Amino acid sequence: MCGIVGYTGKGEALPVLLGALERLEYRGYDSAGVCVIENKKLFLEKKKGKIRELVRSLLGKKILGKTGIGHTRWATHGEPSERNAHPHTDEREEFAVVHNGIVENFLQLREELQKEGVKFKSDTDTEVIAHLIAKNYEGDLLEAVLKTVKRLRGAFAFAVVTSKEPGRVVGVKEGSPLIVGLGEGENFLASDIPAILPYTKKVVPLNDGEVADLTPEGVSFYDFEGNPTKKEVMLVSWDVVSAQKGGFKHFMLKEIYEQPKVIGDSIRGFLSKETEVDLRNYRRILIIACGTSYHAGLVGKYWIERFVRVPVEVIYASEFRYGDYPVGEGDLVIAISQSGETADTKFSSSMAKERGAKVLALVNVVGSSLDRESDFTLYTHAGPEVGVAATKTFTTQLTVLYLLAISHLKDYEELLKGILEVPRLVEKILNNGEKIKEVAQKYQKFKNFLYLGRYLNYPIALEGALKLKEISYIHAEGYPAGEMKHGPIALIDDKMPVVSIAVKDRVYEKMLSNIEEVLSRKGIVIGVGNEDDEVLKKKSKDFIGVPRAREELYPILTVVPLQLLAYEIANLLGLDVDQPRNLAKTVTVE
Repeated sequence: MCGIVGYTGKGEALPVLLGALERLEYRGYDSAGVCVIENKKLFLEKKKGKIRELVRSLLGKKILGKTGIGHTRWATHGEPSERNAHPHTDEREEFAVVHNGIVENFLQLREELQKEGVKFKSDTDTEVIAHLIAKNYEGDLLEAVLKTVKRLRGAFAFAVVTSKEPGRVVGVKEGSPLIVGLGEGENFLASDIPAILPYTKKVVPLNDGEVADLTPEGVSFYDFEGNPTKKEVMLVSWDVVSAQKGGFKHFMLKEIYEQPKVIGDSIRGFLSKETEVDLRNYRRILIIACGTSYHAGLVGKYWIERFVRVPVEVIYASEFRYGDYPVGEGDLVIAISQSGETADTKFSSSMAKERGAKVLALVNVVGSSLDRESDFTLYTHAGPEVGVAATKTFTTQLTVLYLLAISHLKDYEELLKGILEVPRLVEKILNNGEKIKEVAQKYQKFKNFLYLGRYLNYPIALEGALKLKEISYIHAEGYPAGEMKHGPIALIDDKMPVVSIAVKDRVYEKMLSNIEEVLSRKGIVIGVGNEDDEVLKKKSKDFIGVPRAREELYPILTVVPLQLLAYEIANLLGLDVDQPRNLAKTVTVE
């Protein structure tokens, strides 16, 4: 959600900025822009739409400046338009700002500045930052920024440059992600690591309440009071090649097919060190997450309650923040976030920690905010996930949650055998990709889908429906099959495909009964079950098989064909699978 980049060095800034913005496209955006300092003047270019529109507008223009900032915008304040695109400047166009997040008190600040005669050119909250920095400037950009941040409320990150001090970029982090990249004679600023990977693997993540002052010669770090802070350099272990498509049409498809490997990597990562957290030591566990991570938490609840016998509650982080949930000493909060930067999850975990609970982060990004601010961290080893719709990060989250649930049990070794087989079983499902593509071809024109599951596969019904909604824009609902008679059964007719997850587990017979109810109302059944299940095959208009496995491990298997089904339908419809409309990879604002 919004992407910030900054560069100062010996080379030309513009190619670096544009390349970095392209590598941040997965975050979701509706406009893009750059600002480069050239001959002590700011050169700005910004366009509504994709980065390619910005690149087209720059063709033939020689912009040779060596310091600049860039941005991809996902609209919050003000409609998507060129006037609302970043960077934003002060009235004299001497200061330029790119910003991610929300300035909650921007209306008050805007009114204050307007009374002083300042004229605004956009509808954004970002523009107040540029005007305040210009107002506070007395010859030192860092000092002007430090004065400005004291006036801002909310969760935000921004970068600023000024024509008065060429060669300098100042970045600020308060609630939204921002990292510094260290080079030789050049330094970088970005919202996320992939943006700068072609140039450096030396990264310094900023903490909330910190400022980075970049010049080609080096970077200095300060808190909001202007006190110097010491930072550790993190060496990124993966390279830019792992964030490229590798011959697949879309990143999402590549990431679906990477799942056997990354599930195996996540198992090895978990087993490589002793688990700090024993779930049996807590009176209660709360899992907080958003979106797909929330669905992983729902599966985790089943596992933890089954194996550990500790009560678990799964709560949307956006609801937890503003609810009156009693949480404190003796509780463990498991905060799940692929990026480790999801705003609601991060702030909810901080609130729980302040009230005395311990916080365990489950993240895919080492050095992310959740990683740094939690008491304990477990990592998924999914590598970079560029497609906006989560796939491999979901199955690796499930993998680590399962391992966590069984890690201190007497029959741990026996339970471990089952999950060690999962990468091979997932690969077997993926080898049946052509069959799933055939199913997609038959159902691509339908406007509504119902997904049904029970027990461990109810969350997978939710996740399957979410994937279809996210990338194909087809209305889909996931529902617990046993609740079908309490409303959704009214929707079923011969125009309603019903994806029914019915593997041979403890609720298999119940699922067959629910499928009969669908058939009796002329519903179209797409069955997802064990590949040798002749009964389900006969009841299904179309059937997708998965291998036999231990009952508790089926969610990691059954979700894979649903990911592929959603992908194939969206691809057949000619949609932008990797960057679906209105969505962002990392939701860093409320």
